[in-house]
Amino acid sequence: MSVLTLGTVAFDTIQTPYGSSGKVVGGAASYIALAVSHFTQQQHVVSVIGDDFPQPFLAELERRGASLDGLTRVPGGESFHWSGSYHDDMVGRDTLATDLNVLIGWEPKVAESGKTAEFVMLGNLDPAVQGAVLDQITSPKLVVLDTMNFWMDVALEPLKKVIGRVDVLTVNDEEARQLTGEHFLPKAARAIQAMGPKTVVIKKGEHGALMFQGDHTFFAPAYPLEKVTDPTGAGDTFAGGVVGYLAAQHKAHGEVTWDHMKQAVTVGSVMASFTCEAFGTEGIAQLTASDVKDRWSAYRALTDCGNVAWPQG
Repeated sequence: MSVLTLGTVAFDTIQTPYGSSGKVVGGAASYIALAVSHFTQQQHVVSVIGDDFPQPFLAELERRGASLDGLTRVPGGESFHWSGSYHDDMVGRDTLATDLNVLIGWEPKVAESGKTAEFVMLGNLDPAVQGAVLDQITSPKLVVLDTMNFWMDVALEPLKKVIGRVDVLTVNDEEARQLTGEHFLPKAARAIQAMGPKTVVIKKGEHGALMFQGDHTFFAPAYPLEKVTDPTGAGDTFAGGVVGYLAAQHKAHGEVTWDHMKQAVTVGSVMASFTCEAFGTEGIAQLTASDVKDRWSAYRALTDCGNVAWPQG
């Protein structure tokens, strides 16, 4: 099963209580693509970069099976760059600079080979760009959309239109409340489902994720880490782990069930934990298959209470 990944391939400069990253590779598509590559060698990346972007990272994506035919390089341009500083709790953060650069005026072009992708991951970007990419996909089996409160502030109606075209929406708890006006997350999820998505995944950072589909609800805790170096990109890695795992399961079983969805959220949580352990994409880029499997086994053990009957009396 092939996956089409849309998002930024960019630079980040990150400051945390534990140090500074300097200028490192970041961007939603970078994290998503690295996560997806653990589950399929058929991936198409749609993004835009400038002449300043390092070739070795692009070569690594290609080595992992990602086609970069949909990656536009703007001659003489500078890649998107975000700079931010995290608070002491490693949750709150302040944006110090957002340099759109080559994103300004960019019109995404999906290569012919990517138009038939079965799974589509629309990373956080302008809803108009997300919709333009979706217009170019012929018959996707599953479309996942990630967004953020910025687009709810400046492009709410276009965002609602693209939300109505997808199967799965991933947002954090604050964004779910802002999008719907509902404080309690189960009510917010139902309100989002009424907009179109069959499945809603609400990310809660270090407290895990809630997933809603019809009358079903599932909670996956985050993997507990003794130290968080940099949480930037954890949500993108989570989404990439989810869609990559679902693509692999569909290839194996010919369908995506609720049980597959539940397992996908746990896999996404495990993948995201590796991102938090290093600055930029370093944590997810250096992973081996055995690293992921070992941590997933440890993750499952955390929630296994054994075959314990309800007490009598």
